[in-house]
Amino acid sequence: MNAAAQAAPRTAARLPGLTLLAACFGFMVVQLDVTIVNLALPTLAADLASELPDLQWVMDAYTLMFAALLLSAGALSDRIGARRSFLLGLGGFLLASLGCGLAASAAQLIAARAGQGLFAALMVPSSLALLNHAFAHDPPKRARAMAVWTASGAVAATLGSVAGGALLQSLGWRSIFLVNLPICAIGIALAWRIAETPRRPERRFDIAGQLLAVAALAGLIAAIIELPRLGPGHPIVLGAAATAIVCALAFAVESRTHEPMLPLALFRLPGLSIALLTAIAVAVAYYALLFAMSLYLQQRAGYTPFQAGLAYVPLAASFIAANLLSGRLLARRGFRFALLLGLLLCAAGFAWLSRLAPGDHYAWILPAFIAIPAGMGLAMPATTTLVLASVERSLSATAAAVLNASRQTGAALGVAVCGLLLIGDGGLGVGLRTVCHVAAGVLLAAAVLAWTCLPATGAAKPATT
Repeated sequence: MNAAAQAAPRTAARLPGLTLLAACFGFMVVQLDVTIVNLALPTLAADLASELPDLQWVMDAYTLMFAALLLSAGALSDRIGARRSFLLGLGGFLLASLGCGLAASAAQLIAARAGQGLFAALMVPSSLALLNHAFAHDPPKRARAMAVWTASGAVAATLGSVAGGALLQSLGWRSIFLVNLPICAIGIALAWRIAETPRRPERRFDIAGQLLAVAALAGLIAAIIELPRLGPGHPIVLGAAATAIVCALAFAVESRTHEPMLPLALFRLPGLSIALLTAIAVAVAYYALLFAMSLYLQQRAGYTPFQAGLAYVPLAASFIAANLLSGRLLARRGFRFALLLGLLLCAAGFAWLSRLAPGDHYAWILPAFIAIPAGMGLAMPATTTLVLASVERSLSATAAAVLNASRQTGAALGVAVCGLLLIGDGGLGVGLRTVCHVAAGVLLAAAVLAWTCLPATGAAKPATT
């Protein structure tokens, strides 16, 4: 046996590990960008002479494109192969991050952020498809690989808080985007060596549905963000609102499409609809909090970017701990109990934070920064479990993609609505309390819906977010 023949089995044996490592690098850069950019909002406002709506667009250009294109990205991954789609996503994200780092105005930064969201949408479903293919022969290892992939996102969120604050304070806001370049480059080098997944060239794209989804979501977000700046009677606000309504109504064309991007029949399933509404409610509340607190801590409380980054560490730590405990709770008490407990814990955290007064020490904020992510860590796996329990196995991948798209939609709405609540004569302090009151109300409404519409008992397989 020659050397090449001897080396082949060893290379093949390393492929699952390489695939997992590459997928984790891709997911980390996607998650890193959310946390790290939130920290940079006050710096961006000063350096780019940006108003509050501009900062909202910096955040929402990313999440909007991510949410709107996530379902179609899965179809592209099936059609051209998950490895090609993943490499395209990583390469595009690298270039878009470079564009963010070189942006000379808020408009340029917003456009580059939209590019990041587009290529992030390509990475997430293709990375999961790569893992599913690499570990298909061993379901227990596949489950562990999925857990590692999920944990890598939480680790990135934690590192994004600390490292992002340090980068902002020492090298400026451009560094938080340029740091993506080596991460993407490593991911590309790893993914280049792994095997391609089977292709499905017959998979069709729902072009009409995709265009309608982008237009409807963009119109809705634009109307909300621009309303305070332009006024309710401005043509842009009215046009954006009209576009959102018309495109949302026209989305009914999905019911007549052979391979719809979003099968509308899914929404007739009560459990799935409640899970999606809950996921949106949690995302709206949490991302509104991140946006408001980043401004409050640095502009009102006087934190440096590094101090603000450290302040966010308990958020990630509490989420990880609760996420690890969620599997046991789901197995023992079912998704209804876990969902209700998580929502109520989140709402309690927001209610506590709403009492924050000027001059209060971080020790007053800390209980909320533990309770809110802990509630999320319990509620989010419960929504995933409920979604998968509500559909046939053949539709599980589509349902999971719809859930992820709903979460990103909630994130975009949270940032957009937060801007409405922060504007007023009371300043950031009053605005933050208003955000907390509204978030607590949204979470309590979701808890009431789950309490009244879900069965008291239900078998639940542990799931991770």
